[in-house]
Amino acid sequence: MGRISLRICLAALFWDAIYSYNIRTMNKSEAKKRILQLREQIDELRHQYHVLDEPSVSDDVFDSLTRELRSLEANYPEFYDPNSPTLRVGGKPLEKFVKVPHQVPMLSLNDVFSLEELESWETRVKKLLPTGTVLSYFAELKLDGLSISLIYEDGELVRAATRGDGKVGEDVTQNAKTIEMIPLKLRGKLIPKFLEVRGEAVMSKAVLESLNKELEKNNKPLLANTRNAAAGSMRQLDPALAAQRQLDFFAFDIAQIDLDWSEKLKFHHQEHQMLRQFGFKVDTHEAVSKNLSEVEKFIKDIETKRSKFAYGTDGVVVSVDDLSLHEQLGVVGKAPRYMAAYKYPAEKATTKLLDIRVNVGRTGVLTPFAVFEPTLVAGSTISKATLHNIDQIKRLDIKIGDTIVIQKAGDVIPEVVEVLPKLRTGKEKSFVMPKRCPVCDGVVERRDVGGKASAAYYCTNGACPAKNQRAMEHFVNAFEIYTVGPKVIMRFKDEGLISDPADLFSLEVGDINTLERFGDKSAENIIASIQSHKKVSLARFIYALGISNVGEQTSEDLAEHFRSLDKLKNASVEEINNIENIGPIVSQSVFDWFRHSENIKFVEKLLDNGVQIVNPAKKVAGKLTGKTFVVTGTLETMSRDEAKSKIKAAGGKVTESVSAKTDYVVVGENPGSKFEKATRLGVRVLNETEFLNIVS
Repeated sequence: MGRISLRICLAALFWDAIYSYNIRTMNKSEAKKRILQLREQIDELRHQYHVLDEPSVSDDVFDSLTRELRSLEANYPEFYDPNSPTLRVGGKPLEKFVKVPHQVPMLSLNDVFSLEELESWETRVKKLLPTGTVLSYFAELKLDGLSISLIYEDGELVRAATRGDGKVGEDVTQNAKTIEMIPLKLRGKLIPKFLEVRGEAVMSKAVLESLNKELEKNNKPLLANTRNAAAGSMRQLDPALAAQRQLDFFAFDIAQIDLDWSEKLKFHHQEHQMLRQFGFKVDTHEAVSKNLSEVEKFIKDIETKRSKFAYGTDGVVVSVDDLSLHEQLGVVGKAPRYMAAYKYPAEKATTKLLDIRVNVGRTGVLTPFAVFEPTLVAGSTISKATLHNIDQIKRLDIKIGDTIVIQKAGDVIPEVVEVLPKLRTGKEKSFVMPKRCPVCDGVVERRDVGGKASAAYYCTNGACPAKNQRAMEHFVNAFEIYTVGPKVIMRFKDEGLISDPADLFSLEVGDINTLERFGDKSAENIIASIQSHKKVSLARFIYALGISNVGEQTSEDLAEHFRSLDKLKNASVEEINNIENIGPIVSQSVFDWFRHSENIKFVEKLLDNGVQIVNPAKKVAGKLTGKTFVVTGTLETMSRDEAKSKIKAAGGKVTESVSAKTDYVVVGENPGSKFEKATRLGVRVLNETEFLNIVS
């Protein structure tokens, strides 16, 4: 732990030599006193090392004190404390995560992508406040990680939970205890009886690099970036595995605190000060700003430095500092009006394109992707990015061996955005889509759509293993059988238990529990999950079939129109094409799928194995029957899904795109291009109040 405190070192080493003898001669009173002293000392050393970055003893001394405490606790179990420092990695593996409600919702933030948008946010804020209200702001980093809620009662950690959907999260207390930056007990002589802290569980760039080197050495999949790695680590069922990921934690907000304490807090920046007093690590990159100009200066300053930070960050969170104004400004949808997240433009870098390879998707489509020299972009090292299709390759004029420009869209998804042709040497090679499938050697064809060649190439072999694997993954997700993941599917296929998704419904516990790593409990859970999902709506059944160009919304449209699988199977291309929002490409694709005998046999096999299709109920005429709606933007009193449910309940129809046939476009805050298109086409636009008047 760095610099050594001579007094503590000598004391610890002395006790390390004789504590075995002393434990046997101690009485209970002496043991309890020693246990409490050790817990306090170890927590102090932890705080110095992980929170203050000021270690005062060596690792050997810290380990020696911990060994003594562990031995004492083993000999005197009556002094058990769930928040003892020796139990940070002591939890048993969980079977599943328990859902827990948030007393105060964990809100998401509205993003702004330019200083002009940030100024527009300020204008909206000022309109909602009395004229002459003086505003100050607090700016802090937006760290890339997983938001966590920590609840303390009488100063002790009792629960940690993920954000979830904002209202309900998952209990990850055991995993949170493995993070040394999270205090198990609050520091200070005066502490609140109840406290809820919000913060970010994060992984440093150095830890990500180290873990990926180890994973690469063992031929295991690499972690994509610090954000995904942190989220995945917190959702490990085994706390010991979570501990190996070496996560950190930065507190950024006090969600709840005793009334007498909350009265002391007038500004958000004071919450940060109080969090530090309680023993939390709070990021030091923060600023109280008298006006938006100072905020913008802070944003520009961070932009020049952020690539060198130990942790990934994709923006700056800007808050109205005065807490009394938060209640006045309120929340719209799931986002507070008094905060905004400024997002930096995607970071770019140059690298050399080593190869262009091809993946085969669940519908047989061949997708080219770029393989390039590993390059650090937006805090993580990437070496692959999709190229989408041959048209994209031609548009970029990309050749193998080129120097290319890559960026991470939203600081997450890597993509190739540009080629630097002036750096070519003449040895670059053009890419040609393969004529044979790289997985099964089946014939590859480019289909004609409306007399024109499509952008996509397809493997024509219906039994292609890659196609079959991805089709099965899609099927179980569509049926929501989440216990059967990709690795389970591959194992079942390797063991000869299944050849298609229909075989899943004929499996029994005895087929699985004899396999290595599949015990009775695991087998029972898988079979129970499969059996409980045999009954499925017609829309979800259609979607699960994996028909090319048919997504969830199209599946709902088909189910709503035909109301039975038999009617859909026997429908003509023209009848399918007459459905609103379904064009000739989709119509032909659906018609062709039901003309293949192997597809019909598959459907019959599903039904023979017990799958039950629930046809949609006949629509009851309502006041909105015959009316088509599009919902866009953030609504204040309900979510978009709730608005859509109200429309359907009144007999109306909801689509995702605006056309001349659309009757109404319901517009919330930040509506985007759908609002502009509705205005251009002369479609009637409804604000939230007008919409509620219509559906009430």
